[in-house]
Amino acid sequence: MPKRIRELLADLKKHGFVDRGGKGSHRNLVHEQGIRITISGKLAGDAKRYQERAVEEAIRRVRDEKKK
Repeated sequence: MPKRIRELLADLKKHGFVDRGGKGSHRNLVHEQGIRITISGKLAGDAKRYQERAVEEAIRRVRDEKKK
């Protein structure tokens, strides 16, 4: 069962990403380490698998940078 877009955004914000806004249904999030990610879709909509992978990758990059 896919996650909802709002769940992906909550995961990103929990790991320090800040929403910079966006145009239409797009949301641009940035981390203080310079990692950026764009998530599109309605908040209540199902996330695509590529979006879930992108969020997992962004969170992994944040964690890896903290270890250094």
